[in-house]
Amino acid sequence: MKFLKQSLSLLLSCCLILATAPGGFAAQVNQSVAQPPVQSAQQTPEQLQQLVAPIALYPDALVAQILAAATYPDQVVEADRWLQQQTDLKGEKLGQEVDRQPWDPSVKALTEFPSVLANMDKNLSWTSSLGDAYVNQQQDVMNAVQVMRDRAEKAGNLKSTSQENVSKQGKTIVIEPADPEVVYVPEYDPWLVYGEPIGIWPGWYSYPGLFLAGPGIAFGFGFGIGFFGGFGWGWHSWGYDWHHHGIIFNHNTYISHSRVFVNRNNFNHAGGFHGAGEFHNGATRGFAGGQHGFAMPHAQSGTHSGAFSGFNHGGVARGFSARGQSSFGGGFHGGGGFHGGGGFHGGGGGRR
Repeated sequence: MKFLKQSLSLLLSCCLILATAPGGFAAQVNQSVAQPPVQSAQQTPEQLQQLVAPIALYPDALVAQILAAATYPDQVVEADRWLQQQTDLKGEKLGQEVDRQPWDPSVKALTEFPSVLANMDKNLSWTSSLGDAYVNQQQDVMNAVQVMRDRAEKAGNLKSTSQENVSKQGKTIVIEPADPEVVYVPEYDPWLVYGEPIGIWPGWYSYPGLFLAGPGIAFGFGFGIGFFGGFGWGWHSWGYDWHHHGIIFNHNTYISHSRVFVNRNNFNHAGGFHGAGEFHNGATRGFAGGQHGFAMPHAQSGTHSGAFSGFNHGGVARGFSARGQSSFGGGFHGGGGFHGGGGFHGGGGGRR
């Protein structure tokens, strides 16, 4: 009898535990779901000035392409690696192959400037930070570009040359190619060219062909844009509306459809965060093995191909966007030569 009572008591205890456990587990799950996602802090004007320093003195349309493409760091990696494997393609044939790729028009446009694209790949933490800042602080980013141009001008390092025209529209400094068919990418030290030295971006890799030791600016070879001119993503499709602080693409305001970065300014209370525009269905996939520890992803129809694991459904980038991490460590990798876009044009450069 005593044994039966003990057994019955044990059985009732077990039933009581099983009856109350689901409620406790549900409470824990609900509490976890209710927690808001972690949001990154807005960057200060000084941080944004440091962030845009490497590109602030580029022609306006190139700045627009870079900012737009920075919202697709996964595609930047894919395009740069793809371009390095297409050394046999030149001119219009290269443009035709680029046109077939599933990349954003901004990423396609940067294939006209392989050194710029390769620099974004090599300095991937900087690229992703730039894309995140543009998604969430667009006006602040463009204000930072103007602040840095003003500093370079006052330091005597930004003025019109035979390669580019520097003009003012009110207080806005505009930079355009002197020849509309030839684009020169200025070479300079982004941490010295603005007068008073600024902090070097952690882990920054000074890409050959874009970096000049010393405080001045020089020009090398110009990029002819004729062969890519017939495509809708080519050079003449891009510009910047400084008045409204917006990128212009094909005479309209450019909207990024990237899912990589959370747009913290547009919180969707019904379903979390929206990214930098309308979403395309698709998921990011991680690289494994291959060059620099990555293997080339293959795009799926109807999706934007992804290059990184570490994204949640809201598009939050983790890991690679952390400041202070260089993209793949030291060493120079490919991408230095110009593969298309109409060939090189003599620089007539020199430091200024």
